[in-house]
Amino acid sequence: MSARARILRRLRDAPPSKEVPLPDVAGWFAAHARGEDLARRIARLRYALEGAHAEVHDTTATEWPALLLKIAAAKGVRTLLIGTDCAHGTTLQTMPVVGLQLVPYASAIESWRATLFDGIDAGLTLAKSAIAESGSLILWPDASEPRLLSLVPPLHFVLLDTASIHADFHSALGAENWKDGLPANALLISGPSKTADIQQTLAYGAHGPRELIVLLRHPQGGAA
Repeated sequence: MSARARILRRLRDAPPSKEVPLPDVAGWFAAHARGEDLARRIARLRYALEGAHAEVHDTTATEWPALLLKIAAAKGVRTLLIGTDCAHGTTLQTMPVVGLQLVPYASAIESWRATLFDGIDAGLTLAKSAIAESGSLILWPDASEPRLLSLVPPLHFVLLDTASIHADFHSALGAENWKDGLPANALLISGPSKTADIQQTLAYGAHGPRELIVLLRHPQGGAA
């Protein structure tokens, strides 16, 4: 009998495997929950993001456009890519903007690839939510804010509502019902793009934005 035949025979003669019960993931996270309030989740998210070389700024629902324009001016941003048919993009378009061109992402990439890669200084996206445990922003790309809006410009502004900060990834999955549907690409961002060579020399911006600026949008009247 050949080795192949012996192997196949052993496989066929082996008793059926027993069904292994699924682990109680929800129970584990419930037992290890920190029980933090929102203020503590915000603090942990900020600590993790800043540790990964992201800038974090506090603002409110009415003050964030002025803050974004101020930061953009200080960094010499001349062109800002924004989404289409989104409230925050529309809000910026109603602001008196001097020295900054707002560029809506309104065309297929094939028609303006060169401009996107060589003529855009920064992009703005809205985060769906965030994870305090890992310091991650959750982006949910769609037709209004395609994935390239957050990946190509060298500077990435992210607007995040503080009420959407979850304690951990499991909490985010449950609260947002990820099981009911996902976009083509769900992005978890924990800092600017970075890479390192064999000598462990860290470089930023090699595969995406070299700067990440997070605007924490607190409710009006909340701590900002």
